[in-house]
Amino acid sequence: MVSNLLALNRDWKIRNLTDLDPREMRVLINIGSYMPVKSADIAYQSRLDSYTVSRAVKKLLSLNLIESHQDEIKKNVKNLYLNEAGKALYLELINAMDERSKQLESVLSEDEQAVFFDMLARIENKTEALLAEQASEFIKEGLDAPTDQKELIRWHKKSNKKPN
Repeated sequence: MVSNLLALNRDWKIRNLTDLDPREMRVLINIGSYMPVKSADIAYQSRLDSYTVSRAVKKLLSLNLIESHQDEIKKNVKNLYLNEAGKALYLELINAMDERSKQLESVLSEDEQAVFFDMLARIENKTEALLAEQASEFIKEGLDAPTDQKELIRWHKKSNKKPN
């Protein structure tokens, strides 16, 4: 319920900052937070499927909020950056979201926040593992997995890669 209440397009203050859909806002925020960043990294970090990220990137490019430049090492890869208009919108969105976060976090002590974020991380990890395991089982049964299910498996493997 809380995540539905906090949806970016439901928060009137955030919605008034831009006409972007939540998907484009999430991708713009991810680019601003990690630029230069590749679309595949955005998909992994935000757990959005690659098709959704691709659509958002196309829209942000058409609105002239981001730029795409060829990677210097991997020539077939494009890195995404915010341009000046994108940076300005990113700062507005981040400031509004930070203000909202501070207000929400004020109901918890620092210790409660630490416990809460630990629990959320464990639930996220378990959810990812559960979905990846289910998808793997269906693939073992011979079913053709949709792209989003293949990505769940890949994300889970990437998240749980053991250091050498």
